[in-house]
Amino acid sequence: MEETRFKISPSPHIRDEDSTQNIMLTVVVALLPVWIAATYFFGFDSIRLVVLSSLSAIITEAICQKLRKRPVTVWDGSALITGMLLGLSVPPTLPSWMIVFGAAVAIIVGKQLFGGLGGNPFNPALVGRAILVISFPSPMSKWTIDGITTATPLMESAGNFAYHELFFGNIAGSIGETSAFAILLGGIFMYYRGVLDYRMPVSFLGTVAILSILLGQDPIFQILSGSLLFAAIFMASDLVTTPVTPKGRWIFGIGAGVILTVIRTWGSLPEGVTYSILLMNAATPLINRYTRPRIYGRGVKANG
Repeated sequence: MEETRFKISPSPHIRDEDSTQNIMLTVVVALLPVWIAATYFFGFDSIRLVVLSSLSAIITEAICQKLRKRPVTVWDGSALITGMLLGLSVPPTLPSWMIVFGAAVAIIVGKQLFGGLGGNPFNPALVGRAILVISFPSPMSKWTIDGITTATPLMESAGNFAYHELFFGNIAGSIGETSAFAILLGGIFMYYRGVLDYRMPVSFLGTVAILSILLGQDPIFQILSGSLLFAAIFMASDLVTTPVTPKGRWIFGIGAGVILTVIRTWGSLPEGVTYSILLMNAATPLINRYTRPRIYGRGVKANG
């Protein structure tokens, strides 16, 4: 009789076929429609910014890992994602050296100082963008479309823009935020691949829509203008810096929506997506702590 053999090993005992590299590749593919739309509307500047940002992020991560005497893991795609997200979240006229600087800072300050992928509490791309906004406010607020400097929809009134312009993207803004159509294509692909949890974007966008109605604003305009849609799908869905529990993700999205609406309505900044997500990133450990499910059997009194 054949002897039965048992393999004893620590958990987890059920493993998923997805890897970090596969997840990052899915996000890269999802970003391609956004990048293609950005190139259509903003031309070579879109290619210049995304390529330089991606290369700077990858090279900086490799250098940091070499200096820390750690294995170089740039092939997992996480640095590439940071570079692409940052490159798509800046104005088309931003000088090349600034985007290189921003991507390097995003990796060093937003990621490597905390130990690398999995240890960073804040979204690295948003850290890079926040530092660029603080360091270079004028270049980071210069918007052009068809070579003409103009204002973004959030700087003007809702009545100055038709919904179809906001949806397809023939407007001024950061190169990756203008085309809601391209962003939604990427979001649908990530959801189909199981990378995007619907709770985060639905709670984020839904909160902004509800508060906009209560404040007498146009909810469709608020959702389609600015970087809200891009951030809700590609930034707020970051697996490392957002809650791991379903309830926690609802709380995260609602909190980010409230903060964003407050900044847009009463703040001096025309847009507050970056800070709304970063603030909720800071609250993620607390949200995880108070929304984790009860362990089966714990807290139950035995009879007798």
